[in-house]
Amino acid sequence: MTAPPIDVELALDARAELGEGPVWDARSCCLYFVDILRGHVQRFDPGTREVRLFRADQPVGAVALTGTDDLLLAVRDGFARLDPASGRVSMIAVVEGDRPAGAGLRPGACDPGRERATAGDLRMNDGACDRAGRFWAGTMALDERPGAGALYRLDRDGGVEMMLRPVSISNGIDWTGDDRRMYFIDSPTQSVDLFDFDATTGAIANRRTFVRIPPDAGVPDGLTVDADEGVWVALWRGSAVHRYTPDGALDRVVRLPVTHPTSCAFGGDGLRDLYITTASIALDAGERARQPHAGGLFRCRPGPAGREPYRFGR
Repeated sequence: MTAPPIDVELALDARAELGEGPVWDARSCCLYFVDILRGHVQRFDPGTREVRLFRADQPVGAVALTGTDDLLLAVRDGFARLDPASGRVSMIAVVEGDRPAGAGLRPGACDPGRERATAGDLRMNDGACDRAGRFWAGTMALDERPGAGALYRLDRDGGVEMMLRPVSISNGIDWTGDDRRMYFIDSPTQSVDLFDFDATTGAIANRRTFVRIPPDAGVPDGLTVDADEGVWVALWRGSAVHRYTPDGALDRVVRLPVTHPTSCAFGGDGLRDLYITTASIALDAGERARQPHAGGLFRCRPGPAGREPYRFGR
């Protein structure tokens, strides 16, 4: 790897506890991202530096754009819709919680004999939309115990399918440009995985390892795929974002002045800016003093351009 260093700037001193889920809206030239445990969705306009905050009233792990002006959210209890004009949040589908087995899911979408978790024990984490307009997001336990979560798919008609179980900490999701493969991260595995993907049905199969992340490099968290099929992976505890070529070779590293980057997304003019969310929640008082911008939103121009995110319901 011989790529030159990539300069990083603080785009917004967001002071997020657990910043995550950045997504660029090219229509408004704004970036949406979340502060998960505070239940905040923030809209950042880099042109005016204006920030607008929306409250989900429960933890929120991811945001998806739609074909209209509203937003889709992956919240603690499942999937919800946010009306930015009023700030009103309304549930679409409940996928975990203290309820009968399979409630809120399509018949046969999960094992009806499985014991359900208690309300508030699980929450949604990272998510993204595929080209067909389906919203994918996964769950994790608040205590991060292994195998408690699952990966779900919200279809355009509002139905939900459970796509993968068990999952420990469901994280980055994106697709190759030809829609034939899906990337997915379950963070404790230290692996970025690939699935074969059927764009017509939304089915996944043939899980295998794309790259393994050495533990001393950090824990794989959120990811995005650029226009050249490079895979950018944020490394929790790693102070970096790595880019991997389609054959799994590491070819670029973005170094950050904070230890806990969480996810990344392309935005800005020509989708050439890489925005990186970060967290402060894991830092003690001494580390917070040494990392005054932990929880900030960072930005760089890494070379390759990104792709516009897909919208729900297309």
